[in-house]
Amino acid sequence: MRRRDFIKGIVGSATVWPLAARAQQPAMPVIGFLSSGSPAPLAPLVSDFQQGLSETGYVEGRNIKSEYRWAEGHLDRLPAMAADLVARQVAVIAAPASTPGAEAAKAATKTIPIVFGVGYDPVKLGLVTSLNRPGGNVTGVSFFGGDLGPKQLELLRAIFPNAAVIAVLINPTNPASEPSTADLQDAAARVGIRLVILKAASESDIDAAFATAVQERVAALVVTGDTLFSSRITRLVALETRYAVPTIYFNKDFPVAGGLVSYGASLADAYRLVGVYVGRILNGARPADLPVQQAVKVELVINLKTAKALGITFPLSLLGRADEVIE
Repeated sequence: MRRRDFIKGIVGSATVWPLAARAQQPAMPVIGFLSSGSPAPLAPLVSDFQQGLSETGYVEGRNIKSEYRWAEGHLDRLPAMAADLVARQVAVIAAPASTPGAEAAKAATKTIPIVFGVGYDPVKLGLVTSLNRPGGNVTGVSFFGGDLGPKQLELLRAIFPNAAVIAVLINPTNPASEPSTADLQDAAARVGIRLVILKAASESDIDAAFATAVQERVAALVVTGDTLFSSRITRLVALETRYAVPTIYFNKDFPVAGGLVSYGASLADAYRLVGVYVGRILNGARPADLPVQQAVKVELVINLKTAKALGITFPLSLLGRADEVIE
């Protein structure tokens, strides 16, 4: 299937069937897919989600149907979208890689199972009461949570051993931004680095943040995980190049597009695992009995071409650890 046709299928699947047509169709479970992002850039990850479903016996259009809801970066739309999925009485709500989506879904229903994918500790976020026994109607996948930021800082320290100031780009509307920033500040204090917190809730804010990073004479920048940033990969990489601010990102799509380096969970693996859990719930498992998964693959990806353009030499130890080196 061509990528363009696949994207059209995702967007078009949100169309409401007339009641008469529904009555003529064989009954099949309906999955609600709630995302903070947009369909086009996330199409490959939706394929990974569907791969996870297939591993548990479910194939789109054959024995399941999906209702997709895309906030396209407008997080204020998520509560209404979650309420709409609840009103449609979907069998499960999936919110992969969307902390705001998971929170909106949890606020909308106490009975419909919810499977999240989040980049922070779901207990601290209030999504579950325990990782081993989540309780209630919510479970999912956590891709290393609060450990990610400090490890990114550690990598930057290895690349820039004399760095005194490092900036962090966050989206203040993301519920995970405050606790993840606190983790970064603790890690920075331990190694004597001053952090400059840059906030961006829109594309214009991102442009301003890079200008501020230059004014603050930062050695490097950490871009934290957020849908706003993952949907603007080209823009962020262009700003890194324009302002010559070495930047570490949270997934490999950035260095593939020309960014310097990324360290973070494999989103492909995370989406697949969310699909697996949705399938297990459709097969009868209870969310309360499914432990939150944490063993998501982490990838270190380095772009040597960008490093050369920025005048940066990576330590051989880091190059040896890298999962992928782009030359």
